[in-house]
Amino acid sequence: MNATVWHAVGTYATPAGHRTAIILEDARYDLETAALHFKAAGAQFARRSLFEMLTRWDEAAADLAILADLLSTPSSAPAPLPPDMRFAAPYVPPRIFCTASNFVEHANEMGTALAAKHDSEPYIFIKASTTIIGPGDVVVLPEASKKVDWEVELAAVIGRGGRNISVADAHQHVAAYAVFNDVSARDQGQRTDFPFKQDWFRQKSYDTFGPFGPWIVPAAMIADPQDVSLKLQVNETVMQDGSTRDMIFTLAEQIAYLSRILTLEAGDMIATGTPTGVGMGRGIFLKDGDVMTASIPGIGALQNPVRGATP
Repeated sequence: MNATVWHAVGTYATPAGHRTAIILEDARYDLETAALHFKAAGAQFARRSLFEMLTRWDEAAADLAILADLLSTPSSAPAPLPPDMRFAAPYVPPRIFCTASNFVEHANEMGTALAAKHDSEPYIFIKASTTIIGPGDVVVLPEASKKVDWEVELAAVIGRGGRNISVADAHQHVAAYAVFNDVSARDQGQRTDFPFKQDWFRQKSYDTFGPFGPWIVPAAMIADPQDVSLKLQVNETVMQDGSTRDMIFTLAEQIAYLSRILTLEAGDMIATGTPTGVGMGRGIFLKDGDVMTASIPGIGALQNPVRGATP
């Protein structure tokens, strides 16, 4: 049964710990409560964490689709969660793969000279899992950096692992999509004390430098990952307004490239690159009191306040 309504799955906080929610356009429900209410055949999946669901995603996705259709009739649905319920990061990806300089205009604003695509491959680095925060969580400016920057990206969550995946089959390995903000300390990316001049780890992996969410949207809800808009605002000013249509390497090509190097596993996340409009290109950087809002139509908005480091 294919869902006829948009839905997502996320994680919310309670005094007793985190629980999983199913999100529809106009309401949010505790996943286990909703499954038990309808005596859904796959109710056992609702007791798992979102990460555990990803390890059996084909089954979980089918159950979520059935439940979303049942919940789309409010008169027969259980009580929804409060509209102001606080959501956390959907889960903490064990591996976060980020694709650098994947938009020509972004490479230009960063002063990066790229080879022609036919002479190149994706440039992918790993970001620490301790960067992950959720919607509403604070991005902390490290004392060591004066040039902290933003990067809105489409995040692809792997549900079906594999090695040597073809471009043609790559989308079958994607469970869901989310919004990701690859926060970066631009003045921490260069080294003079080693012959290795670039330090991607230090630039990208400060705690709180990975806003992720606000939930994950099953891949079936996104008709074409190469045709979604990417937007980021700092306070009331739109800084980035681009589209995945302009990627150099498509998501499928990124998956194929990664899987030639290592075995992709359920729960891995790929941040697929950012369009032009970052602070480095404008000479504008984040400051205490700013609020970033990264958004993708069909997924949602991810808002995070910015604070200076506490001495």
